[in-house]
Amino acid sequence: MSYPLLDVFLTTVWVFLWILWFILLFRVIGDLFRDDSVSGWGKAGWCVFVVVLPFLGVFVYLIARGRGMGEREARASMKAEADLKEFVRETAATGHAEELSKLVELKNHGDITAEEYERAKAKVLAA
Repeated sequence: MSYPLLDVFLTTVWVFLWILWFILLFRVIGDLFRDDSVSGWGKAGWCVFVVVLPFLGVFVYLIARGRGMGEREARASMKAEADLKEFVRETAATGHAEELSKLVELKNHGDITAEEYERAKAKVLAA
């Protein structure tokens, strides 16, 4: 069997385009369902449009709402980053409080001296 090099290239291009199409389709549907400004009926209408006439539906969606897709993605990314920073801040604060309370207990029980407590406390607060 022979499969010329040009046919291999064209098959690769078609596979790439097929994968690209599915990625684009999933991005559009994902953006549609993440958007809170569109009502349920609007989402249903866009879904019917994208499913019944997929090529036309996706291209019309990109033309009509393409700029908003980037803005919504950027907002979601900034919100996720802010949530992560807040989580780290809360976790770090809780971690320091727990360590300091353990040090206080050790000092009160006489397991460490006041000088050792102050050094350990300085290390915890510096971290």
